[in-house]
Amino acid sequence: MAAFIAAQRDRHGIPQVLSCRALGVSRSWLYKWRSSGLPPRAQRREHLKAEVAWCFAAHEGKYGSPRITADLREAGWRVSENTVAALMREQHLAARRKKKRKATTRPRKGRWRAPDLVKRDFPAALINRKWYGDGTEIPTGEGKLYLASVLDMASRRILGFAVGEHHDAQLAYGALAMAVAVRGGQAPGVVFHTDQGSEYTAGMARSAGARLGIRQSMGRPGSALDKA
Repeated sequence: MAAFIAAQRDRHGIPQVLSCRALGVSRSWLYKWRSSGLPPRAQRREHLKAEVAWCFAAHEGKYGSPRITADLREAGWRVSENTVAALMREQHLAARRKKKRKATTRPRKGRWRAPDLVKRDFPAALINRKWYGDGTEIPTGEGKLYLASVLDMASRRILGFAVGEHHDAQLAYGALAMAVAVRGGQAPGVVFHTDQGSEYTAGMARSAGARLGIRQSMGRPGSALDKA
């Protein structure tokens, strides 16, 4: 079994800690097998190598050598970052880079935007006082879908939502129309707070708000703190 685990690592790059977990054997047993007949320094290296693989797997491949080194030192190992990096290279372990968030709100100069009526005072004691709208992208096997939603801050209930292939004003309007229908077809005086995305600054959203008595509110572009 130990030879099989080693072969899976060498031939297919499967970390030994995952093989141990799948086969129901302990890491200490594997360490003992791997280090049999080796001098003390080589035994320590084998144990350290397995610990590096375990840390990497435990953090779902997101940690690089600096953070794994810190974890090992907290566990009592005396090890350098260069050694950890070398052991990771031997096992073909490379941390996945965090994807940079793509900014979707790009306000153009001169475009209409609503004032900020919320000013980061997000809570609401009563329903139909503060609604919050936002959109998100959903990757699927057949391409991207977009979801727009409307939340009532007092009840924390999603009142309306819409899903479509395009991130546009029609999608935002669909979510808002559902929210108004859920609340009886009227929402006079409701503050509808969003970002400055084009789907909310478009004429369709503005005319719908005016028709329904909804007051639009928008935070600053690029500031997550201005959003609920």
